[in-house]
Amino acid sequence: MNGKQAGLYLRVSTDEQTVENQRGVLTAAVEARGWRIVSTYEDAGVSGGKGRDKRPGFDRLIRDATRRKIDVVVAWSVDRLGRSLQDLVGFLSELSSVGCDLYLEQQAVDTTTPAGRAMFQMLGVFAEFERAIIVERVRAEVRRAQVRGTKSGRPFGRPKIGQKKETEIRRLLAEGNGVLKTARLVGCGVSVVQRVKSEDAPQR
Repeated sequence: MNGKQAGLYLRVSTDEQTVENQRGVLTAAVEARGWRIVSTYEDAGVSGGKGRDKRPGFDRLIRDATRRKIDVVVAWSVDRLGRSLQDLVGFLSELSSVGCDLYLEQQAVDTTTPAGRAMFQMLGVFAEFERAIIVERVRAEVRRAQVRGTKSGRPFGRPKIGQKKETEIRRLLAEGNGVLKTARLVGCGVSVVQRVKSEDAPQR
């Protein structure tokens, strides 16, 4: 466990808040575990609901993790990373694919430990449940749209992308790329990639 290179991710939602409290507590946690802080990523006054393109610190964090410049991402709380379970699991999958761990102070999540890895697996179960609910809602909207006589049967308000992009998304996912990386490579939102992935999931 010792010797890991840690990257601190600090975010507050408003300009009136400060990241210094997070920095102090997380620095102490890193030192207590014998890790070493090699980089700090900050998004001050930025909502967690913003996309990656509006969170430069978060974007740089993911790029550095992908390039294996850090071994563990250290953050204050799960809500510092995003606003939905799917976004969180997509982010964790991205980290897992490159062998990068995650430490969350408030939730006591540490994937460098067996208990932390078990917690990650449970998050995956909950995310699968959430995806199943979304898929069922989409199908219900399609049925309602067809009853109303729409030509495409698409649910109203669903993000529209071209067939070429959908094909590219499926190809990248099939190659084992994570949701966040696929969205970045295709140039679309994470929700679009999640929707395509859910539609392709085997039915039970």
